[in-house]
Amino acid sequence: MSLIHRVQQNFHDSIETKQRAVATLTGPIEAAVRLMVHSLRHGGKIMACGNGGSAADSQHFAAELLNRFEKERPPLAAIALTTDTSTLTSIANDYRYEDVFAKQIQALGKAGDVLLAISTSGNSPNVIEAIHVAHALGVRVVALTGRGGGKMTALLKADDIHLCVPAERTARIQEVHLLTIHCLCDGIDALILGELQ
Repeated sequence: MSLIHRVQQNFHDSIETKQRAVATLTGPIEAAVRLMVHSLRHGGKIMACGNGGSAADSQHFAAELLNRFEKERPPLAAIALTTDTSTLTSIANDYRYEDVFAKQIQALGKAGDVLLAISTSGNSPNVIEAIHVAHALGVRVVALTGRGGGKMTALLKADDIHLCVPAERTARIQEVHLLTIHCLCDGIDALILGELQ
């Protein structure tokens, strides 16, 4: 296989994964948008967490809401729990790395908020701990996963929303995660700005 063919294959694999995801994700994405907008309209906020590339996705999502996505509108209440290095390292050092998101949710979360919990495998221990604390506080969970959802699947309640990418390869899952985040941002804007009902 030549390098050019390898690059082309990555494009084709990404396209195929996105095409498979259309059937399984569009309904849950709509439900997630409506849940998030309901929270924002009623004084809630959206917290996001994940590790590595999923941490970057958390920050990307929060930035699009706090600043703007593609249209001008007032800032929306969102926070990435992945950005405060002093908080993250003090919790990891004094307690456990598994608690780095959970303790922030304990301090900042309240009933009516939403947690966007991102894990390509669905098995990230600190994201799992975050879900436990979110549920204890009455925070609804939108899980963004792949690979069948991993351990997170069994933790989700009936009123949570699972956005599970139908793929096994991390790169393909992350590519669909980014598209999903853009769909969430676009949908939130469309409802907040009154373009759709």
